[in-house]
Amino acid sequence: MKASFALGALTAALLSMPAAQAHVTLQTRQAPVGSYYKAVLRVPHGCQGSDTTALRVRIPEGVLGVKPQLKPGWTIDIVQGPYEHTQEFHGATLDHGVRELVWKGGRLPDAYYDEFAFFVFLSPTLSAGQPLYFPVVQTCEKGVERWIDTSGKPDAAGPAPHLELTRPAAPAGHAR
Repeated sequence: MKASFALGALTAALLSMPAAQAHVTLQTRQAPVGSYYKAVLRVPHGCQGSDTTALRVRIPEGVLGVKPQLKPGWTIDIVQGPYEHTQEFHGATLDHGVRELVWKGGRLPDAYYDEFAFFVFLSPTLSAGQPLYFPVVQTCEKGVERWIDTSGKPDAAGPAPHLELTRPAAPAGHAR
C-alpha cells in the first residue's frame, strides 16, 4: 500500500513538472570566448507524442568554423549566409559562413532521447558574461516545437538553448 502510494506521488510530481524541464538544451552550458566548443543539443522528446523527423538550429553571429557531426540515418543540410560583421578566423577575414544546420530524414521516436552535435569556434569578439542563443526548430511527424525564445525569461514557453560565455582563461603563469 505504501509503495503504491509513493509511486503515485512520484508519478504526480513528474507529471506536474513544468514543460520547460523537457526542452532542447545544450549539454555543456558554459564556454570561454576565443575558444573551440563542442555543442551537443539534447533532444528529450518529440512533439506531444509524435516522433522527431528534423532538427534545425540557427547559428548565431560570432560562431565560426561550424562542423556538424554525422548522425547515422540522418542527412545534414549546411545553410551558408552572410555575417552581419566581418570575422577574423585563422588569419582570414570572413564575410559569410554557416548560418544554419538541419538534420533531417531520420526518425527519433518520442519515447527515446538523442543528441545532435557540432563543433565551433567562439569568436573573441563575443561578449563574456552574455548568453549566446542557438534557436532550434524541432519538426515531428505531427507538429513542430519551436525552441526559439531568446528573452532569457525563466518561464518562457519555448526557450532557445543557450550558452553562457565566459572570459578567456589566462595563459599559464599569468595573473589576471
